Amino acid sequence: MIPISDSERSRSIPYVNVAIIALNFAMFFYEVWLSNHTAFGVIGNTRITSELDRFMFHWANIPACTFDALGWDRDLRATGVSVCSAQPHPEWTIFSAMFMHGSWIHILGNMLFLWIFGDNVEDAMGHVLYAVFYLIAGTAGSVTHGLVDPDALTPALGASGAIAGVMGAYIVLYPRATVSVIIPIFFFIPFPLPAFILIGFWFLAQVLSGFSALGVSTVGAAGGVAYFAHIGGFIAGAMLVNVFTFSRPRRRPRPVRERRDVG
Repeated sequence: MIPISDSERSRSIPYVNVAIIALNFAMFFYEVWLSNHTAFGVIGNTRITSELDRFMFHWANIPACTFDALGWDRDLRATGVSVCSAQPHPEWTIFSAMFMHGSWIHILGNMLFLWIFGDNVEDAMGHVLYAVFYLIAGTAGSVTHGLVDPDALTPALGASGAIAGVMGAYIVLYPRATVSVIIPIFFFIPFPLPAFILIGFWFLAQVLSGFSALGVSTVGAAGGVAYFAHIGGFIAGAMLVNVFTFSRPRRRPRPVRERRDVG
């Protein structure tokens, strides 16, 4: 199911949400530019064929390297040492990886969800607190992903953990909201769906997929899904939203008939 609008109207312009989306696209266009530049070399057991490959290993989040840089000593063998030595600042990749994406489908899907749900969460929190919340939710997602396999040497990237946190906050703030969705292949006419059903179904799918994939390498520089980043980000967002909105009044969701066309 693809959301295309929701029933909540923001009272303020979501400057931060728009800036985050713009930054993600700017980074992706830079990645596209890098993909057209040939490079040669080997990082760990991976042969580098473009500057994009090198960039991914430099700035995507590699759990073993990040934890080692933060003081959790990992038993890095030859391959791990080679991979981690390629990262100039592994302790910062938790943040840099939030603004990197592996494909057009990856970034378009993520930014659509952020556009639909992020403006309302920013409206409820305020601009500055929303920016802080977004980074914390993304960090929680990355850490959760890393804790599942702290020795992992596979680069993980994407804004999904942070956006999952935004969705967790949205469901707490607007449990009675509705979202217009379409189902590709089957239904192209939008129809309203309670937000708690859409987001609840999405979260359940992440949990089931995540636990079914335990022990299987599902994330790589070329693609894959970090399910536990979604799970960790969502739970963090749902738990922290009240902390970030404690001083701001709550609103009732708008009736379904006033549903708007943009997120």
